[in-house]
Amino acid sequence: MITVDCVDVLPIRGELIVYVSDQVAAIPAIKNNRFTLSAFEDDEEVDMPTVVASIREFLDSIGEGTNFAVTVSGLDIRITSVSGRPIERSGGQDAGMFSCPHCGFVTRFEGDLAAHMKIHYMI
Repeated sequence: MITVDCVDVLPIRGELIVYVSDQVAAIPAIKNNRFTLSAFEDDEEVDMPTVVASIREFLDSIGEGTNFAVTVSGLDIRITSVSGRPIERSGGQDAGMFSCPHCGFVTRFEGDLAAHMKIHYMI
């Protein structure tokens, strides 16, 4: 499991999660100011270089590639502002993203989250 600390890019965290998890075919889970990426199968691993490349591609695509550094330490990735200023965007943080409080499952659709939540209460 890879953890990505995105405290400096919180306003774009939702978009970043969707982009990176699609690029590396991993399951994302939001946890406070970071998110984790897990492989679909227990015997597989998420490829760290692919995750880093995907984060850099995303930052480049929104014109912020030169303003942020992506550093790796073990299984942790940190996105840090080079200038010391985090990204500021108008609008809400993670607008339209719904997250399961039990396991961190992320979706853009409230109905999908409601169906997912039922799984936690099945006996």
